[in-house]
Formats: sequence, structure tokens, C-alpha cells
Amino acid sequence: MRTATPVFCEDAARDLTLAVQTQAVERAIQAMHTHLQEVLTLEDLASVACLSPSHFHHVFRRLIGVPPGEFLSALRFQAARRLLLTTPLSVTDICFAVGYTSPGSFTTHFTQRVGLPPRLLRQRAHAFEPLAGEPAEHSPTTSSCMQMNNALLGWISAPATFQGTIYVGLFTSPIPQGRPVRCTRLSSPGVYLLPGIADGVYHLQTAAFPVATDLHTALLPGEKLLVGTNASPLVIRHGHVVGDPDLVLHPPRLFDPPLVMGLPLL
Repeated sequence: MRTATPVFCEDAARDLTLAVQTQAVERAIQAMHTHLQEVLTLEDLASVACLSPSHFHHVFRRLIGVPPGEFLSALRFQAARRLLLTTPLSVTDICFAVGYTSPGSFTTHFTQRVGLPPRLLRQRAHAFEPLAGEPAEHSPTTSSCMQMNNALLGWISAPATFQGTIYVGLFTSPIPQGRPVRCTRLSSPGVYLLPGIADGVYHLQTAAFPVATDLHTALLPGEKLLVGTNASPLVIRHGHVVGDPDLVLHPPRLFDPPLVMGLPLL
């Protein structure tokens, strides 16, 4: 990957406005998307962002919530999941296509991040049958759950036109990957409840898959997918929640954490 020479010195970089920092991180994320199959170092990405490596790492983590390397890794597994579902490429070919050089290491990390081994994900996709609709799940009421400790009770908002399935998960990482600490599924926007949560710091993530009759759209809705994440981590201390448990669903944006989990096949 060809890189440019940084145009800001370290002192000047510290004085960058939020808008300029955001643009710098956007350039880096766009470069990740277009160069997934290549070796991308911190220096490469910092050069694209026109920042020094140390300052780029700091700015990226502050704006996105995770280091650039972790975000890049999530994008690669997201791309690998898409290739498994849309192409006949072998697992080894997909491994190389997303920048990995060891099929064994790729399979291990894919299984940890996506929740299923590559071949099992593909098998489940072949057997998956899109449903026109699902029965509504019981939505708890505020009055019935208000006194519960170590439970997360919140509200999911979505555009009035949305129809489909909403997955709500609680994670220890800002990126929705692996198995969530707690999760639930809703057939419409509204109240959700995640009980039995230990004290700690968590990230709330949602992914809403619209109703689809064809396999491809059901598994990979693209821009029709709606996502949501809390701006700040939720803290559960002595059984009580600190933070906003409500989320508003929206189309995926460049800064949103990549959806790595193998939904809706898990």
C-alpha cells in the first residue's frame, strides 16, 4: 500500500479540531475497507490520516472506542463472513483474500469472533429459510421490572417503517463479536430486558434485520440493516445501571463498529 508523508508535526496535530480529526480517521477507515487483503501497519494508516502513529492511535481510539488494529481485524472478519455467504471460495482462499496468511489461525479467530467455524456458518446458511414474520416476543413493562437489580431495561427505537427482527446484545467490547454476555431478540421496536448481569463495564449493541423473502437479503441486508450502539459504556455497580440503556436504530455508518457476529445464523 502506497502511503503519503504526514503533513502535520506532533505539536500541530495536538491542536487539530474535532472535525479535522474525524476526517483523518475517516480516511484511515476507508483505506482499511479498500486494502483488506494487504498488510496494513499502524504507520501505513497513520500516514493516510496524515498524523504521527502515536497521535493517530490516540485519536482513533478516542473517536471509535477501539484501537485501529482491532477495528481492522473486525472489518476483515466481517468481509470473510460475507465471502463465505456469497461466494463458493474455499476457506483458504477467503483467508488470503482478507489479509490472513495462516488458514489455521484464520479459522480459530473467525470462530471466536463470528461465533461459528467458517464451514459451519456456510452450512447453516445453506439450510437457512427466511421467514415472512415471527411471533412477537413478550415485552416487559417498566413497572414489572423496575425493582430488578443487575438487569438492563431499555427502549429500542426504529423508523416507523421498520419490520423485522431486532437482536440486542451486551458485550465487554465496543465491537459486537463473539458471544454476548447477555442477549435477547425482539420482533418489533420497544422495551427489552437483559437480566442477570454481573457488575462491570459493558457495551450495548443492536442489529435489526428487516423481513426478507430471499436468502441473500435475509443474511446480508446491507444498507437495509439497522444498527445501534450506546455512545458511552454502561456501568453496572452494586447491581445498579449507570448510563443510558436506550438505543435508536439507524443505517450503518462509517464509524459504527463492524458487525462481526454470524447473525442471524447463531
